[in-house]
Amino acid sequence: MNDEEIRRVLGLLHQDDTLRAFASLVLGQPPEQGEECLERLGRGGLAVRDEDGGWRARPERFRELLKAAAPPARRLTGEERVLEAFLVDGRLKEIPARWEKRMVVLRHISRVFEPGVRYPEKDVNVLLRAFHDDHAALRRYLVESELLSREANVYWRSGGPVDL
Repeated sequence: MNDEEIRRVLGLLHQDDTLRAFASLVLGQPPEQGEECLERLGRGGLAVRDEDGGWRARPERFRELLKAAAPPARRLTGEERVLEAFLVDGRLKEIPARWEKRMVVLRHISRVFEPGVRYPEKDVNVLLRAFHDDHAALRRYLVESELLSREANVYWRSGGPVDL
């Protein structure tokens, strides 16, 4: 299906006679317009002949056109699928039990910490609480996975991806 076909179908509805005929068919009323008008709707896929020789509307044609004109769905990466599974509105539903999935989530969370900035523990807790109520577990997992480092209750980012 191409843009020309979409323009042709929309053009049919721009014409008063075919628009009225289509509206009549949708309402289940016999259209006052002639056979030529109904044939044009048929060629555009907006109407079809019934077994008894009458016409009926095909409003599903609009869905077909929209589907054909829509860009192809983007395939999610493995990391994006994990994040989609565990994050709802930016918050963790649960901390993943599997190490590989947990690392995907922890790398994502580590991005809230700016490289080179030192954070007191209370600030780390506030940032992590935005992701999950068990901020202590997240903090521990980030340190264990070497995404954050800690010394004297001060934390800094020591690993993970950096957005440029």
